[in-house]
Amino acid sequence: MKVLILGSGGREHTLCWKIKQSPKVADIFVAPGNAGTNQIANNVNLNIKDNKEIADFIKTNKIDMIVIGPEDPLVNGITDYLEADKSLKVLMVIGPSKAGAILEGSKDFAKQFMQKYNITTAKYMTATKDNFSASIEFLKTMNPPYVLKADGLAAGKGVLILDDFDVAIEELYKMLNGKFGEASSKVVLEEFLDGVECSVFAITDGKDFVVLPEAKDYKRIGEGNTGLNTGGMGAVSPVPFYNAEFETKVLERVVKPTIYGINNEKIKYTGFVFFGLINVKGDPYVIEYNVRMGDPETEVVLPRLKSDLVEILIAASNKTLKDIKPEYDSRAAATVMLVSGGYPEAYEKGKIISGFDKVKDTILFHAGTKVENGNITSSGGRVIALSSFGGNIFEALEKSYKTAEVIVFDKVYYRKDLGFDLK
Repeated sequence: MKVLILGSGGREHTLCWKIKQSPKVADIFVAPGNAGTNQIANNVNLNIKDNKEIADFIKTNKIDMIVIGPEDPLVNGITDYLEADKSLKVLMVIGPSKAGAILEGSKDFAKQFMQKYNITTAKYMTATKDNFSASIEFLKTMNPPYVLKADGLAAGKGVLILDDFDVAIEELYKMLNGKFGEASSKVVLEEFLDGVECSVFAITDGKDFVVLPEAKDYKRIGEGNTGLNTGGMGAVSPVPFYNAEFETKVLERVVKPTIYGINNEKIKYTGFVFFGLINVKGDPYVIEYNVRMGDPETEVVLPRLKSDLVEILIAASNKTLKDIKPEYDSRAAATVMLVSGGYPEAYEKGKIISGFDKVKDTILFHAGTKVENGNITSSGGRVIALSSFGGNIFEALEKSYKTAEVIVFDKVYYRKDLGFDLK
């Protein structure tokens, strides 16, 4: 079969790497891809926000399955567009409908959904220009820090956590008046939850599901979880506190009611569900939903999946997931992300990357890379993910850190303390 993957980051390279292992797959296309996907698949220059362009490529190249990596095409309705095209009825689309994608596309909708289906989450109120005074009163009932979240997609920058009440009011006003464009025309005000975060992933057909290994990522640029938020500086799997008792709570209080809610709302949903969780004194609370795999969590989760990912995705498409029993690698996996100097603020691109021939016992997943004049160069903030196995997450991290010493480009930066909060 032929598979098309949409996206260009480390998540998509990892999906490509895993899908390529399936004997069911003959050809893989990645749009637009990166220097890593270029080594194992066919990169194609498609505008992933142009539904017609994607549909035309699928028809011309007789694609059997499309796997949608990032959230934007899903929120833009790519799945609905493809399923409405009668000439594409045999196409397997891995990604929810627009009605499903709103779980990520609108934080207000997600909170209402959680409330309706009794899924544990923080107390909240949705602020608008019309209820600004009531929003201030709500914030007065909260203890600092104050959590403000843009309702829509804001490229990972729409969440503010502020200690000062007056600053929180000022920032709320700015958000409602266009700080993050249309994304912050509504703002979710949330109770701050103190705990340790983790990520849980499921593949669902809209009724049944299988759960993938859990992971924990590190968003802050600085060591000790300091500094600005990034797209992710690394990840580990499994998570030490994610024991059998906590896992049962996650399944019963979060995963099952979410999938039940999706089915009950008659939402068409074939694909991945990401549960962003926080462990508060042994209880899981949902911080957010994503409707695709996380990045860099994908780079530790999929290597631990021993089963054929394509078989699972076919079962999801055919509504036979209840018959699937995935197998997982008992070893731990850890990813260290190499980023451009200056990221997540201004950074330079086009840096030549070397040292690939010195890599041993680590899988390299490219994120922001491209081929330029015969060299692999940096083309983004997050450049390469280094994923390794170990007897535990710290052994795995040690291997990835050794690899980080041999992959070289100008102003390369990475966090050297991943896992510090899990010891």
